[in-house]
Amino acid sequence: MPKGRGVPTGATAKRQVETVPGSGELPGMRVAVGRIATIDALRGFVMLLMLVDHAREFFYMHAQVSDPVDVATTPPGLFFTRLLAHLCAPVFVALTGLSAWLHGQRRGGRRATAEFLLKRGLFLVLLELTLVNFAWTFALVPSTYFLQVIWAIGLSMIALAGLLWLPRPALVVLGLAIVFGHNLLDSVRFEPGTPGATLWAILHKRDFIALPWGARARTSYPLLPWIGVIALGYGIGPWFAGQVNPTVRRLRLYALGLAALALFILLRLANGYGEPVPWTSGATPLLSLLSFLNLTKYPPSLDFLLLTMGGGALLLAALDHVPSRLLALLSTFGAAPLFFYLLHLYLLHGLNSVALALFGPNQGALFSVPSVPWLWALAALVSLPLWFACRWFMRLKARTRSPWLSYL
Repeated sequence: MPKGRGVPTGATAKRQVETVPGSGELPGMRVAVGRIATIDALRGFVMLLMLVDHAREFFYMHAQVSDPVDVATTPPGLFFTRLLAHLCAPVFVALTGLSAWLHGQRRGGRRATAEFLLKRGLFLVLLELTLVNFAWTFALVPSTYFLQVIWAIGLSMIALAGLLWLPRPALVVLGLAIVFGHNLLDSVRFEPGTPGATLWAILHKRDFIALPWGARARTSYPLLPWIGVIALGYGIGPWFAGQVNPTVRRLRLYALGLAALALFILLRLANGYGEPVPWTSGATPLLSLLSFLNLTKYPPSLDFLLLTMGGGALLLAALDHVPSRLLALLSTFGAAPLFFYLLHLYLLHGLNSVALALFGPNQGALFSVPSVPWLWALAALVSLPLWFACRWFMRLKARTRSPWLSYL
């Protein structure tokens, strides 16, 4: 969230509580009522990592990676670029749950939150099937509809609209049961073409679903684990209540993050439950490390979620200590997440189409950049207009208060 006058920093967890003209390093920006800058900043940080990963999708198609990554054929630079992007979906879904709890505190409790989650979730599902799929394919009627992270967040929000009526301890236990237990379901199979197979593809098995008009849908983000993640994000909401001491909140986040990472290491060393693909000792320590960190994302394994959510908790706590200017820069992205998501996809796809038209293909039928550092440079370059666009959009929302704009 943009920085403004009178914004507490450091020990106050960067909670922003006024709507005032911005000043200082970022003149002319505004602070939204009741937002917590560290939440927006973490969201903005993982969105920038997502930008790098999606630049890879559009400008490095000749070296696409599998899930999990093929360690034997993937250079370390590309591996760690992909690994960093693993933070995005778990952190974003958990923050969606946390933000839902905060929304309820500002807007009238669980009933208002459930209504918001239901409407917003349905909107996201519709958006995935239309504008998001068009951004990826530039086809009005694609042969394959990819049901990805916006779809998963939308359906998770719809699920949370019902689950939030549970007592908070029961909701947390259910979230933990899903996150820790869903890998027990990995062996469940249904005959292709049956209703059970379609439902299971949506819930837990990355698969294709035949559509009546001859197209198909790809369930890239099976839903069940993400319901657990959003429930846990909602469950830690009271840690961010105004009366909670910021130091206590940070200590809780550090403890949670370290515990998750320690459990990840123990489970991964055991090479048993929690990750379908075992790790192996490589010819070098680096190859062993790559194998150890090579985790399944679709659907996210328990080890994947422990590593990424643990890292996310540590980052959220650590952001209390970053300079206010950096916090404000990251928060500008994170305060307009859906607007950023749509815009960056169209911008990357459009840039690739222009490059193909101007320079022609340089990797088979594709236009690609020559190396992984070029991907990071390209993402950094694209982030500049995106930052100004997000700042403009936040000013527009503050000026018009349109209910439609609130969905973005």
